Amino acid sequence: MTRILTKQELHNLAMNIVGEELEKRGYEFIAINSKLGKHPQFVCVDPSNQRYFVLVKAVSHPDNPHNYDVIWMEAFKKHAREQDAKVFYAGVGLQNAEDPNKPVFLNEDYVLEYAGLQMIETHLN
Repeated sequence: MTRILTKQELHNLAMNIVGEELEKRGYEFIAINSKLGKHPQFVCVDPSNQRYFVLVKAVSHPDNPHNYDVIWMEAFKKHAREQDAKVFYAGVGLQNAEDPNKPVFLNEDYVLEYAGLQMIETHLN
């Protein structure tokens, strides 16, 4: 049975992609929040015990996964500074492999556009 992935399922897929990268880089997870609209999705630490907040956003074609809401990010950067944390943004573009104008379907191929973790400078602005 073919069905369109829900927004939550697309978000979970994006989180899995980002979570695998964090694991490969040696980050230790402190907290994971997979609820759509809750931030950050990952709270983790690196080997030197530096805390990171990781914001994951699943983006569908034709939107650009590398863009984020700058005004909202300013409020989040303030929160990160207060918690002595650094911020990564991970925009994950997902689109139907056969036709970018169609949605992503369960158990069907998709195209991934993911440039990796993007460091957000918390001390700027």
